[in-house]
Amino acid sequence: MEKIAIVFLLFLIYSFIGWCMEVILCSFLEKKLVNRGFLIGPICPIYGAGAVIITIALSGYKDDWIVVFCMAMILSGALEYFTSFAMEKIFHARWWDYSQNKFNINGRICLETMVPFGILGLAIIYLLNPFFYNLLGLIPQNVLNIISIIMAIILITDVTISFNVISKVTKTVKTVTSENKKDNTKEITEKVKEILKKTWQGNRLIEAFPRFETIKEKVKKVAKKVKREKKGSKGDGSQKNI
Repeated sequence: MEKIAIVFLLFLIYSFIGWCMEVILCSFLEKKLVNRGFLIGPICPIYGAGAVIITIALSGYKDDWIVVFCMAMILSGALEYFTSFAMEKIFHARWWDYSQNKFNINGRICLETMVPFGILGLAIIYLLNPFFYNLLGLIPQNVLNIISIIMAIILITDVTISFNVISKVTKTVKTVTSENKKDNTKEITEKVKEILKKTWQGNRLIEAFPRFETIKEKVKKVAKKVKREKKGSKGDGSQKNI
């Protein structure tokens, strides 16, 4: 239980650090405060998951920093690619896109971000992990377990709410396709944004992830498809009347 609690808390710590990095970088690029993150809380789980994977997989290679650096790049890249692919399939939207960057793979990962992840891997293994392990070691085991359970409940609640908000958008797009009624692109797009803006989390996602706007692109395609099908059905009807 002790090891599980420590690993879980490390996941949360690195998720928070990742969130801070994302907020600072994106706020600098956008020249305004951007609250990044898929979840309501101030964490980016992909960073926490990456840090835990690096910790488990590479702690035994401390004697060779080159191996740690290279493997950290590969593991982080694989995690980022899989996460991008999975989230696009689930939510029908791209959350980040590196298509404009050199040496990218399907726009999901690129060398420009993998190198910093390699450096972060070195920092995790040689600097941050020793510090956090010592810090968590000062906390009594019972207290550590209680904190872990409370944080796990909060995280599960957060994930449930966030997934529910995004799934509403997916359902709306599917409903519009199945209903096959009015071919008004603007109206359909507004329906999507209306659902997002009904909640604080939905509105924040629009600002936090510019690539989330690709949902609008999908809706436009749906509207065009509806329009073509509608014209086609009218054509078939006129021929039958003749």
